[in-house]
Amino acid sequence: MLTTTNPNIPHPDYALEELRKESLMGSEGTTVQREIRRIDLSNFAERKAEITEQLWSAATEIGFFQVYNHGISEQAVRDAFALSESFFSQPNTVKAQWPLSRNAGWESMTQIRPSTRTADQKESYQITRPRMEGLWPSEAELPGFQAAALAFESQCWAVGMQVLSCFADKLQLDSDFFTHAHDPSSPRYQSTLRMLHYFAQAADTPAGSWRAGAHTDYDCLTLLFQRPGQGGLQVLPGKEMEGRAWTPVEPAEGVITCNIGDMLMRWSDDQLPSNFHRVKNPAPGEYQGARYSLAFFCQANEDVVITSPSGKYPDVTAAEYLKQRISANFSNKY
Repeated sequence: MLTTTNPNIPHPDYALEELRKESLMGSEGTTVQREIRRIDLSNFAERKAEITEQLWSAATEIGFFQVYNHGISEQAVRDAFALSESFFSQPNTVKAQWPLSRNAGWESMTQIRPSTRTADQKESYQITRPRMEGLWPSEAELPGFQAAALAFESQCWAVGMQVLSCFADKLQLDSDFFTHAHDPSSPRYQSTLRMLHYFAQAADTPAGSWRAGAHTDYDCLTLLFQRPGQGGLQVLPGKEMEGRAWTPVEPAEGVITCNIGDMLMRWSDDQLPSNFHRVKNPAPGEYQGARYSLAFFCQANEDVVITSPSGKYPDVTAAEYLKQRISANFSNKY
């Protein structure tokens, strides 16, 4: 690793248990095959009880899963990837007009994970609806970009709320508990669509670097879209973190790869464990080109209080929780 500190020694300044655990996950580890369950969301209203049991089983036993027949057409996903490419193809001097601030805007190689303490080999553009003033490309620069991006974001939100309603049922909450907690009409909405561009492997790519270092997500639920042929994602259930054994998740059309985030882990008193994941640099003989992915993070609205039913975790507003997690990744800039 290109670091002056040992990534296997926890950082002493992290107040959150999630960050202390993450700081231990910088080693290469090993690779193992695990079951990656695929869950059919078709006829959701009629089959909700069945779908709920399948989702709960996958989430509690493994920590990640894939869904299909989710209602977002493959053409819509392809169009979203094309939209992402059109954004990232702009010169850095142009993208710099829209700098990352409070989880919205563009950044390049500024995310440093507690696990690796080196910059992720990527750039990203984050869309958080209430925070986008001055951060959208103009119609002259990228015609139709804003409208298309927001339409895709809305589709992702709808799928996320379906899945979260199932978890609400199992946690004996109102079915629409998480829908209210992620209300997009609120000025305190902070769910985020993140477009990601991982750089092609180059001769000067730093040895020991990662496209994305090992981490858990800050949110309740993440929806991830991958492009066929652009692999590198590896996952590790949080409850198996001691084994450091990672499982590749190969890209496939028609499925969304989902993982539980730390907000939902807290809300469920660890019944729903968040899982570690990372994106490795390609090895010799693997596809060396650019990698694109799209992630939607179901992050509760700022004013929502995340409560651990048993008191295992202290109450915290979603705004404060997200601020702590982002600050640990972006040098205390939020």
